[in-house]
Amino acid sequence: MNKYVCTTCGTQYPKSHEEPERCPICEEERQYVNPDGQSFTTLDEMTESGVYQNTIRQEEPGLYSITTTPKFGIGQTAYLITTGGYNVLWDCVTYLDEETIQTIEELGGIDAIAVSHPHYYSAQLEWAERFDADVYLHVDDQTWVMEPGERIRFWDGEELTLNEGVSLHRLGGHFKGGAVLHWGQGGILLTGDIIQVVADSDWVSFMYSYPNLIPLPAAKVKEMAEKVKPLSFHKLYNAFHRVIAKDANQAVQRSAERYRNALEGKLFST
Repeated sequence: MNKYVCTTCGTQYPKSHEEPERCPICEEERQYVNPDGQSFTTLDEMTESGVYQNTIRQEEPGLYSITTTPKFGIGQTAYLITTGGYNVLWDCVTYLDEETIQTIEELGGIDAIAVSHPHYYSAQLEWAERFDADVYLHVDDQTWVMEPGERIRFWDGEELTLNEGVSLHRLGGHFKGGAVLHWGQGGILLTGDIIQVVADSDWVSFMYSYPNLIPLPAAKVKEMAEKVKPLSFHKLYNAFHRVIAKDANQAVQRSAERYRNALEGKLFST
C-alpha cells in the first residue's frame, strides 16, 4: 500500500492500494482541479526521481525557511523557528528526504508543527512521525484533514501558546480556522497566506480564494486586522518568501483600511 500525494496541492492521503478517486482540497473553490485532471504520486517516487530537493536557508537568527525546488504542489515555504531550545515548524511542505531530516536534526529537530490552514497540511503527519512531534491545527478546520492521526492536536478558541514567546492566533478569513504565528522575541508574524504580502512589499492583502480571486467581506478584514493589532511585531513573512521588513503591523492596518475602502467604493471611481 502507498500514501498517495495530490500533485496539484501536495496533500498526502492515508495508505491505500489504489490512488484516491478525487482530492476534496482541490475540488473546493479555494483551490482548483488541474485542467489535465487530478493526478497523484508518492513520496517514494519523488525521492527516487532525484528531481526534488529542499533548500533550507537561515533568514535571520533563529528563523530558517524550507522551500522545495523545483516547485511542487502549491509551492509554499515552511519556516523553522529555533528559540530557547524549542523548535517549531510553521506550515509544512510535502517533500521530505534524508538530507532534510539530517539538516533539521542538526538545528535541534522539531518539537511542534503548527499549520496555518488546510492548503498547507501537505505531508504533516509524515514530518510529525519522522521528528516525533505533534501537529497543532485549529478545530474549525478539522473536516479538511485528509490523513487523520494520533499526533494531530486540535486547538480551540482564539489563541494558543506553544512555548514562551510563541503563540498561535486564529484570524479566520481564508479558512474559518485560519491562523498566524507570533514569535515575540523575534518581533515576527508568520502568516502563511491568511495575510498575504503582495507585489508592493509595503502592503498586504486578504482573500477567500486566491486562485479564483474571491475577496473577503470588508467586515471580516477589519476583524482580522484588529486581532493582530495588539501583537508586537515589526516583520511579517508570508508563505511565498515575501517579507515586510519593517513596520509590518502598521502595514497590515493600513492595508486592511485600503481593502475595506475598495470594497465599499470609497477608494476609487471607475
